[in-house]
Amino acid sequence: MKYITILGDGMADEPIAALGGKTPLMAAKTPMMDQLAARAEIGLAATIPAGMKPGSDTANLAVLGYNPRNFYTGRSPLEALSIGVDMKPTDIALRCNLVTLSDEEGISYAERRILDHSSGEISTADAAVLIDAVREAFETETYRFYVGTSYRHLLIWDKGEVLDLSQPHDHLTEVIGPYLTGDPNLRRMMERSFEILDNHPLNHARAEKGLNKANSLWFWGAGTRPALQSFTEKTGKRGAMISAVDLLKGIAVGAEMQVMEVPGANGGLHTDYHGKAMAAVKALTEDGNDFVYVHVEAPDEMGHQGAADLKVKAIEYLDEKIIRPVFEELTARSVEFRMLVMPDHPTPIRVRTHTADPVPYLLYDSRKALGSWETYDEETGAKSGILLEEGFHIADRLFGE
Repeated sequence: MKYITILGDGMADEPIAALGGKTPLMAAKTPMMDQLAARAEIGLAATIPAGMKPGSDTANLAVLGYNPRNFYTGRSPLEALSIGVDMKPTDIALRCNLVTLSDEEGISYAERRILDHSSGEISTADAAVLIDAVREAFETETYRFYVGTSYRHLLIWDKGEVLDLSQPHDHLTEVIGPYLTGDPNLRRMMERSFEILDNHPLNHARAEKGLNKANSLWFWGAGTRPALQSFTEKTGKRGAMISAVDLLKGIAVGAEMQVMEVPGANGGLHTDYHGKAMAAVKALTEDGNDFVYVHVEAPDEMGHQGAADLKVKAIEYLDEKIIRPVFEELTARSVEFRMLVMPDHPTPIRVRTHTADPVPYLLYDSRKALGSWETYDEETGAKSGILLEEGFHIADRLFGE
């Protein structure tokens, strides 16, 4: 028996007037999900424990079967694992986003507005140039910068402290002053980074092309060195991770799962879906894995952008280019499998950030019918009467335990 989780990050949403009162998942044309729904168990899972922030870190840990209350030590330490940073016990890791701030003349840093948490989904190559510029200005034995992926980078703070820092995607279009850190050194680096980056030649070139400048650092997601239990020890299954996002790769490293690299995967709307699908099939049929986790970031990014039509498109791509080929390849090879399709958390277009509402899941078994539904969406999940209040038990559901 093989097991697959296909995770549409931030896929769940709320009814939207522009979509005829439907959610993006309801509005999307998803014939493969609907085909699975006819034989699937559908329900809701609360992936964010009460009192914890709704993030992809806590939520994806839960979907993998790890109770976030026991295993979560911060987002950035997981990303540090992904890029090979061996944290000391005294180290604090912080996410170091490259963000787009408004660049009006004659106002202070604190009066600027945050326009884009991802700097137009900046490429890793461009971002590396900018991180080198801030590294030259700020790096010391206490503060060390590491290049990650796209807009997502890392700061390691020796003998630092775990501060409660605001997530940039929670405050899009808002004036940043109320959300700036009170730590004087971190704030000074953020303020000076704007002076360095806003006038950087690379950002001038981006602006001339109509692209958002990556003109400021933003620190958040502080945490200590993680200690995840081995996925194989925990579940008895050998697992693999397919994602373009350092957070998910870091969870996999910490859980001693195989990390499968797909060269064309970038975390955006136009990622290499086919490459991810074929990597999933390879993980299960050639690499000796019992389980594969396929993470697709695009629905979440479109939610943060407030782009309902593009979020619909991202969900349709997930259905057409990930779920269908994985289903068809495994079926053609006569592989018995159980497939879980779900979001980690909602990223509603209305708020353009994460919420903690329960998310709908679809569980399919190639051997037998687990239920009978016409569609898979938030409404069907609510109608099912199934609610996993401790969402980390969804992994037990997948593995049939």
